Amino acid sequence: MEDIHSNTERMSAEMREIMLHSRALIEATGGELDEQVKKARKALEEALSTAKDRYGEYGHKLLDTCRSAATDADKLVKEKPYYAIGGTFIVGLLLGWVLSRK
Repeated sequence: MEDIHSNTERMSAEMREIMLHSRALIEATGGELDEQVKKARKALEEALSTAKDRYGEYGHKLLDTCRSAATDADKLVKEKPYYAIGGTFIVGLLLGWVLSRK
């Protein structure tokens, strides 16, 4: 569960950094008078605005889905530990077989 949280935090930090760089690019090209630069700035501003809204929605949905899946998996392992052990064993065998065949 902590791994999911750290991955989410890392993804959030990367997204904030991308947005920060995009904002810096918009500000750096503020004095440009070229029509193409103006169009690109406007498109980037719109995309950045949309990404902020969409990222917030998806980030929360993803986190809720991960928490729900982790809770369900934890419950299943506690209720039927031998199924979890057997399933893990089979997956390990299949993964080992696939990786050994080059």
